[in-house]
Amino acid sequence: MDQKKTATSRRNMIKGAAVAAGAMSVPMVATAQTTTLRFQSTWPAKDIFHEYANDFAKKVNDMASGRLKIEVLPSGAVVPAFQLLEAVSKGTLDGGHGVIAYWYGKNSALALWGSGPAFGMDPNMVLAWHNYGGGKELVEEIYKSLNMDVQTFLYGPMPTQPLGWFKKPVAKVEDMKGLKFRTVGLAVDVFTELGTAVNPLPGGEIVPALDRGLIDAAEFNNASSDRVLGFPDVAKNCMLQSFHQSGEQFEILFNGPKYRALPQELRSIIDYAVQAASADMSWKAIQRNSQDYIELKKQGVKFYKTPDSILRAQLAAWDKTIAKKAAENPMFKKVLDSQKAFAERAGQWQNDYTVDFKMAYNHYFGKGAKKS
Repeated sequence: MDQKKTATSRRNMIKGAAVAAGAMSVPMVATAQTTTLRFQSTWPAKDIFHEYANDFAKKVNDMASGRLKIEVLPSGAVVPAFQLLEAVSKGTLDGGHGVIAYWYGKNSALALWGSGPAFGMDPNMVLAWHNYGGGKELVEEIYKSLNMDVQTFLYGPMPTQPLGWFKKPVAKVEDMKGLKFRTVGLAVDVFTELGTAVNPLPGGEIVPALDRGLIDAAEFNNASSDRVLGFPDVAKNCMLQSFHQSGEQFEILFNGPKYRALPQELRSIIDYAVQAASADMSWKAIQRNSQDYIELKKQGVKFYKTPDSILRAQLAAWDKTIAKKAAENPMFKKVLDSQKAFAERAGQWQNDYTVDFKMAYNHYFGKGAKKS
């Protein structure tokens, strides 16, 4: 072989290898685009509920690693709280955080995911029914009938809500009659049956109305929310324990087209973020609610157990309410029957298996407990 050609060929090979090596040393640059979704909650910015909405968004944002970002605005930033569902369905908002009972006026069956004694189920059991007992499919059926194109997730079992805040404590059912009272969902019908004049105000309007005398008493949700909303500034009596909303949860909404347009991987992240946020919310609620319960007492609030006579009257009022609603609305009956079948089985298991934790608490902290 000609020596000149051999040398030229060798130089070309070395040059080519150098170019290839240089190309390999150039780092890959990610070009993934960020999808930003604008959410609104139905809660004031200072409420722990809005904090829960932000907690969910952070979990999604962290796991999505820049591919998906949820930004959460407080109630009223774009639409009033009670208009959130329509705003998300129409695409005015990409999503939202609230409670499904707020849409009670569109189909009374929706309130069964929060109002009432739920056949003796606690909020976590209601979520079990929703996820594994047919509730999820029923919600989707209702939204479809309302032409609401949304993706809904229920999560976050709320602790049992108090009967409410009163200017004077109530000792018997007759004390409820004639009171101008705030509540929402099917609890409206229950308290109406008990003789109160109900005004279903959104969260941010309750304390001002109570302060101005537009209502005499009100319920909202928990020690942390009630404290930050200012209830102890306008009332000093809180009645604990009630069946009107003893099994409620939160709802996370996504605009249907926006959600379906996301890659499956991001939809899976959302699904698992809902589950993680549900557990985290329930743990945070125990921590914060118990702390704020003590702070409310320091502010001079007196707490009373709701008399059993009122609790029994609530159950009787609930029975009348659901009988009437089931006769008026076939979907209401369908949801009710599904809940009842699940509750009968799951409730027997829970009641038979669960030990009396109050016995253990009183052993260590009750009257007569040994002090270490």
